[in-house]
Amino acid sequence: MKKIIVTGGLGFIGSNLIDLLIKKNFHVINVDKATYSSNDYNVKEFKTSKKYKFIKLDIKNKRFEKVLFEYKPHGVFNLAAETHVDRSIDNPDSFIQSNIVGVYNLLESFKNFSKTNKSKLIHISTDEVYGDILNGRSSENYPYQPSSPYAASKAASDHLVSSYVRTYNLPAIVTNCSNNYGPKQHPEKLIPKLIYNILNNKPLPIYGKGTNSREWIYVKDHCEALIKVFLKGKIGEFYNIGSNKNMNNLEVTRELLNSSKKLVKIGNKVKINFVKDRPGHDIRYALNSNKIKKKLGWKPKTKFSKGIKLTLNWYFKNRSYYNALSKKDIVNRLGKG
Repeated sequence: MKKIIVTGGLGFIGSNLIDLLIKKNFHVINVDKATYSSNDYNVKEFKTSKKYKFIKLDIKNKRFEKVLFEYKPHGVFNLAAETHVDRSIDNPDSFIQSNIVGVYNLLESFKNFSKTNKSKLIHISTDEVYGDILNGRSSENYPYQPSSPYAASKAASDHLVSSYVRTYNLPAIVTNCSNNYGPKQHPEKLIPKLIYNILNNKPLPIYGKGTNSREWIYVKDHCEALIKVFLKGKIGEFYNIGSNKNMNNLEVTRELLNSSKKLVKIGNKVKINFVKDRPGHDIRYALNSNKIKKKLGWKPKTKFSKGIKLTLNWYFKNRSYYNALSKKDIVNRLGKG
């Protein structure tokens, strides 16, 4: 049975990836430092599985190298990262530490490990490194123009990985994905926050006029793509992963409301509430994902209308998920600048 290390596996994408890897008969070691966005609830269904092990550890810690040599994974998926743009506006330091210094230590550790062990590193990044894409869609050759401290820290980590491939022949691949949604996502992010507010009869806060456009992909489609990249991707390459489906925040909110009405009674306070936009807010992200489709034969399977119903169903059936989180992390407005 092949062993895989997933860093940041208590988080949203990481826990969904672990679920899929276990179902595909991989043995998974989850390395996570367990911060506010980590949640044991996300791994409760496979906590007792013989194919799963959890190690509480920050990737900045030098002990990470010992974990590599002890478990000798066939692959490492790096999802350990600070991810919320609003938090990066309020406190950039943790983003620099996790997304740059942490990745540097991971690369040094993996460099030493891969000298004597055959393995592959998949570094998961974001479409936000490309900045505002007002027209068209950004391919892998598009210049990096990050707008927020978060996006800049992810851009730096991508460049670090790429430099280690070039300088040290590190067996690594970088993926850049669009906005994910689905089960187990922390409610600091748009969709789970709106669902929380719908469930709790609260107004639905939307930045500016709600016209900011994002490309949305169901998390399990993203995870399928990551495994495809691990199995078939070419070392040193970058792969965009997207759905080719853009929606602005107002469209997302209306879709959520319409789908929610079929599942629960909507309270009288559940109304769209426009709030002051965050500083430097990009207008539009949009990826060109032709490369992964043509080279690796991957394409997304889940339409937004179906994915949002699956997402709503999960949160409605798992309301205790919110209880495992600090209430201030759910309701506080961040990123005012």
